[in-house]
Amino acid sequence: MRKLILIATVVALSACAKEEAAAPANDANVAAIEAPAAIPATMALNETTWTFTRDGKNIQESIDASGNYIATAGAEHVDHGTYVAKDGKACFTSAMTKEGEVCWASKDVEIGGTMETVSDKGEKLMVTRVAYVAATMPAAN
Repeated sequence: MRKLILIATVVALSACAKEEAAAPANDANVAAIEAPAAIPATMALNETTWTFTRDGKNIQESIDASGNYIATAGAEHVDHGTYVAKDGKACFTSAMTKEGEVCWASKDVEIGGTMETVSDKGEKLMVTRVAYVAATMPAAN
């Protein structure tokens, strides 16, 4: 009887050891499955310049280190306001319209690269990143 109890104890302990060894991997798998999806990182647009065509105008938009942007079409001042990265998007608030904040899909683009971006309102633009040009507000007439 002692041998039977001893064998049963050894088998039971062996089974427990195998379960404990497997437990951490199972816990890690559960944690990976339950972890919330990360919001994709937005490329910081500070100190970048972009070109695009909108409403028939060839526009150049520069965003300074503080997040202020100025958009021009040649010598014409088209828009200005502020930019922030938020929820994986590039969000712009014009100081010239009452449109409020408009957010656009954004990804990392090297100088000379082009991407299609879509606003939260469904507008699509092809934008090209160019070498940074520090823009200034045009003089008042």
